Amino acid sequence: MSEDDSSSTTSYMSDTEGSNVSVLNWEQVQRLDAILTETIPIHGRGNFPTLEMQPRQIVKVVRSRMEEKQIHVRDVRLNGSAASHILHEDSGLGYKDLDLIFCADMKGESDFQTVKDIVLHCLLDFLPDCVNKEKITPLTLKEAYVQKMVKVCNDSDRWSLISLSNNRGKNVELKFVDSLRRQFEFSVDSFQIKLDSLLLFYECSENPMAETFHPTIMGESVYGDFGEALDHLRHKVICTRNPEEIRGGGLLKYCHLLVRDFRAASESEMKSLQRYMCSRFFIDFPDIGEQQRKLESYLQNHFVGLEDRKYDYLMTLHGVVNESTVCLMGHERRQTLGLIAMLAVRVLAEQNVIPNVANVTCYYQPAPYVADGNFSNYYIAQVQPVFACQQPAYSTWLPCN
Repeated sequence: MSEDDSSSTTSYMSDTEGSNVSVLNWEQVQRLDAILTETIPIHGRGNFPTLEMQPRQIVKVVRSRMEEKQIHVRDVRLNGSAASHILHEDSGLGYKDLDLIFCADMKGESDFQTVKDIVLHCLLDFLPDCVNKEKITPLTLKEAYVQKMVKVCNDSDRWSLISLSNNRGKNVELKFVDSLRRQFEFSVDSFQIKLDSLLLFYECSENPMAETFHPTIMGESVYGDFGEALDHLRHKVICTRNPEEIRGGGLLKYCHLLVRDFRAASESEMKSLQRYMCSRFFIDFPDIGEQQRKLESYLQNHFVGLEDRKYDYLMTLHGVVNESTVCLMGHERRQTLGLIAMLAVRVLAEQNVIPNVANVTCYYQPAPYVADGNFSNYYIAQVQPVFACQQPAYSTWLPCN
């Protein structure tokens, strides 16, 4: 246990200046404790009852059963926007999902299957006592309470994700990581808070935490310099390292930061970053149908309770794609811009800003650099094309695999 005499809202650096780790101060520890002990509802589909769980409870149960199955858990961490919120409450980012990382030794396919079975069986523990649990299968629990499952196994990345559903967007995401080459997109979302000391305190201490009696809890920035990353968070600066490594979804996160008044350090950095973001987005999502599913999923998952910001977000995305996309043929680029405009119009209709979207037409505005005589693209339209907005003809619900 440690004594913390600081009442500052900032964290102090451990070891040397420029370290990637920091010790949380008392105010940050209190925010972390509030998040881990908050009861979060996991909503069931159909007639399945809502599960009530505290994050610390699900972590304890899952970890103990992984150890029983001889899967060693090196440590457990809180990641993402919740970690950023703990370190700097007034960042403007807020948080929705609760990202919990289990750093574990998982070398074979059987380990991933075991972890999946463990999580699904753990859900039985949180069902109300009145429910007959004997006939409930893991498949049934998956269909009732899991929003998505992801597994990645290649030379550099070995991890899986199980996301438990919450109708208000506060999903509990359990991520099991053996190795992961790229653990962040931008410096402001690079923070991870190690939970082991606090979880041990919950188990062992008979006395409540106080400013002079609480565990030493370490925070880490996988971006690199913790102090620099925290400074970016305080001053709403967009910064990253090796942007060419960021996956296609980084473009959507980047535009989300722009809508929340984050800005790159300089104009030149912003233009370079935007071109990397756009290029990777179209590499990962080359088909217009994939792009639509990705955009609709992002809007659904990241704007619960923030529906009034969807239009500004889509217009920001439209502007970035319009200005910074250089890797597509002309008709592909216009197709994507038309899709974003259609989604923006649909958002306005959902908010009753406009009465009817059945006959709305979305216009394409050529990017500024098209007028540059030195700019060479695959195709440059000589006329201004017009695209009619259409509703998608496929189901937007994708089953978890």
